[in-house]
Amino acid sequence: MDTIASLFSFITWPVSWVIVQFHKVYGAIFGPDTGWAWGLSIVSLVVLIRICLIPLFVKQIKSTRNMQALQPKMKAIQERYKSDKQRQSEEMMKLYKETGTNPLSSCLPILAQSPFFFALYHVLSAIASGKEIGVIDGPLLASARQAHIFGAPLASKFMDSAADVAALDASLTSVRIVTAVMIVMMSASQFFTQRQLMMKNVDLSVKTPYMQQQKMLMYIFPLIFAGMGINFPVGVLVYWLTTNVWTMGQQMYVINQNPTPGSKAQDAYLQRLLKSITHHGEVQGRRRKNIVKVIVAKGSDRNENERRFFAGLSKAGFAAQPDGTVIKSDTIVAEAEGGAARRQQPKRQTKSQRQASAAPQPVVKDSEEGSEPAAEEATTSLEKKPQGSTATEAKAETQGDKPQRGSRANSGGSRQGKSGQGQRKGQQRPKHPSSKK
Repeated sequence: MDTIASLFSFITWPVSWVIVQFHKVYGAIFGPDTGWAWGLSIVSLVVLIRICLIPLFVKQIKSTRNMQALQPKMKAIQERYKSDKQRQSEEMMKLYKETGTNPLSSCLPILAQSPFFFALYHVLSAIASGKEIGVIDGPLLASARQAHIFGAPLASKFMDSAADVAALDASLTSVRIVTAVMIVMMSASQFFTQRQLMMKNVDLSVKTPYMQQQKMLMYIFPLIFAGMGINFPVGVLVYWLTTNVWTMGQQMYVINQNPTPGSKAQDAYLQRLLKSITHHGEVQGRRRKNIVKVIVAKGSDRNENERRFFAGLSKAGFAAQPDGTVIKSDTIVAEAEGGAARRQQPKRQTKSQRQASAAPQPVVKDSEEGSEPAAEEATTSLEKKPQGSTATEAKAETQGDKPQRGSRANSGGSRQGKSGQGQRKGQQRPKHPSSKK
């Protein structure tokens, strides 16, 4: 570790100078030899470095968005070359090159911090050894060696011997307890930061090498820093714990305000936006209008979260406009209600109503002489004529419908005629409209 730190010795002077300047401020408040003055100086160094790294963080976000925009193309490549992993990787790298996207851009903030991290390690190691470094001269060196955080000197390590710790006016037990707690907190914050990125801010519908990389980092980084933490001085642990907490808060802000399309965080954000639009009747804020504008411009390429958001707008009676605003539209509500009405089931009919509608209607015919319709008169004449009159029966049969293929009415009538009985067994059935005369 000392060899690696010496490679970045060219920036030890700027790092030591920044720490001394912050120490002057906090020393006037808490005392120059206290652990609070030196510890807060290291925390302020982290904040200053992270503020300077904000442009890199913005670039990281843009690169992440480019990766998300390439998700459909990546999915198509996966489907096309799913049986050839080597060709799939080649096509992925070709796509990255054509679009100018770097999947390793998520590591830019960590890589940029590395020189400052090792420079601080080099400074604290020199303090533990009693050597002057940078602008930290004799009086400042003595003050830094006397500074303790919860009983552990800034320059002490978990693996230090009892003699080394005693030289810094501390006990080995207190040093190991403090360093162990800080290592656990450092690893836990690193894991939580990566986990919230994977669980909330990644489109899980498409599996890409980028997702696999993030998943590996989620488990590998905490283990790496936990193993390295036993060799870190307490001051370096303060530095790394502070930068992890900063990263975690920064990541939470991005997930909450600018989520990745297709992720769970985007769904939660759009639901909050929908509630705000329903409550206020408009899209409040320029950034929110830009988000709605981008979603409108996608058209049919919207993901499931965005389609659900537009369905909620329509249900509430709003229509999104290309400029990112919304308008109140009663037509949308009317169409939605009309569509619901058209989907209603028809009213049920009783059995008697169905039979009545399905039963054939009697056909009314004029007599051959041009007289009045005979269908009703035939029944009346049958009731008025005396029974046993075969002539009347024959006439009624000629005025009625002719049954096909020798119906029971004709056969029954002929048998009645032969036996001399004029009484009919029942009323004759009317002729169906489709039958021929």
